[in-house]
Amino acid sequence: MERPELPLAQLHAFAVLAEELHFGHAAARLGIAQPPLSQQIRRLEDKVGHPLFTREPGRVALTAAGRELLPAARRALADLADGLAAARAAGSGRTGRLRIGFAASAALTVLPGLLRAFRERYPDVRLDIREMTTAPQIAALRDKVIDVGLLREPPADHAADHAADDAAARAGLAFRTVLTEPFVAVLPSAHPLAAPRTVRLARLADSPFVLLPRAAGPGLHDQIVGLCEAAGFTPRVVQRAVEWQTVCALVETGLGVSLAPASIRRIRLKGVAFRPVEPNARTRVAVGWREDDRSPLVAHLLEAFGRDPESAG
Repeated sequence: MERPELPLAQLHAFAVLAEELHFGHAAARLGIAQPPLSQQIRRLEDKVGHPLFTREPGRVALTAAGRELLPAARRALADLADGLAAARAAGSGRTGRLRIGFAASAALTVLPGLLRAFRERYPDVRLDIREMTTAPQIAALRDKVIDVGLLREPPADHAADHAADDAAARAGLAFRTVLTEPFVAVLPSAHPLAAPRTVRLARLADSPFVLLPRAAGPGLHDQIVGLCEAAGFTPRVVQRAVEWQTVCALVETGLGVSLAPASIRRIRLKGVAFRPVEPNARTRVAVGWREDDRSPLVAHLLEAFGRDPESAG
């Protein structure tokens, strides 16, 4: 036998009348006239198939059927209230899950402060944090695997080289710079160039290099190679490593030198020296998201960076 659906408005009227046990008082509490309240109760009784109240002059009481229905009606109304509250919280971005990709170097700069500030303001949002290099983040954003990315040197919108690749990578995505920082030379402590306080890039021409693979972060890789070429040489790469921790460890062994964002100095290895380079150049960290993403969670995270994209630089 098919179970009848009970409209929530009728259950609400029933629950209020069950508490007031007076049609006039219940109607006033509901903000309706007494005849419509009586009609709601009659319709509900028709669906149940039994009277829910006894009606005598000056007295209203629940029947056995009414007493049985009341707890279920209250649960249904409470579930609705909870559901509405949850929907409002999700719609306003106060609950839900936010998937964030981040480059390892972002964990040394903007990421910790950003997550602290976001969690303080939205403690009920679940954060899914995934470490990725730049190129995989671009793909993950496009494929909706992550919602926001913190990446190093995103595709440029006006690059002379690799313009077609950059345009394709940027399609449908938006980026905002949240940090700029200088480059440093990463040298074995015993390297002759570790003695001066700064290093001219041209003096690295004869040193072998340890670099990130271009596939991991085309923008940063091309920027480093471009800086070397502007200084008069093409870096002789003898080893590639995806993680900066690994790059520094390979430099420590004496395998080669590298150029890296200044925040990499926080990776402390005894046998590695970090020196500012001349001429000075800067690299940027950007937040990326899908242009058509209307999620309030994404909007809240972007707000957490502030209005000035260079404020962290």
